[in-house]
Amino acid sequence: MEQTKIDRINALARKSKTEGLTEAEKAEQAALRREYIDAVKRSLTTQLDHTYVVDPQGGKHKLQHK
Repeated sequence: MEQTKIDRINALARKSKTEGLTEAEKAEQAALRREYIDAVKRSLTTQLDHTYVVDPQGGKHKLQHK
């Protein structure tokens, strides 16, 4: 996710705490948060797809999806 979008999420969060958000800003905040969460999930999934567990005998086993 681009840093400008993360900065916008933070700006909206600050504004929400101080003066409140309009309906359009609330919708924008929700969309940006969803995009951020999806990006984090994709990143974690990719990382786990490239993770191996080493057993005591030294064998490598790829993590399985459940």
